[in-house]
Amino acid sequence: MKNKCTLQVGEQGHLSDLHVGQKARVLALHNDSKSLRRHLLDMGITKDVEILVKKKAPLGDPVDIELRGYELCIRLSDMKNIDIEVIPS
Repeated sequence: MKNKCTLQVGEQGHLSDLHVGQKARVLALHNDSKSLRRHLLDMGITKDVEILVKKKAPLGDPVDIELRGYELCIRLSDMKNIDIEVIPS
């Protein structure tokens, strides 16, 4: 897993590793909090869903993502618990 480097198509990492304009497929959710995991699932963040990073707040948190035809703002700390694989935009 990489941190501050740009992930290329086919590479795996965390949702928080992506930059604006990159698209990824969710591989798994890793979270100790059952309520937060349920909340993410309820918002549509499930395995194999495609996510596009739309924009980031000026200080980098929260991040606006697009999935399943709608936009969602999510905290950077929550994004670190979502494993992804980068796909072509």
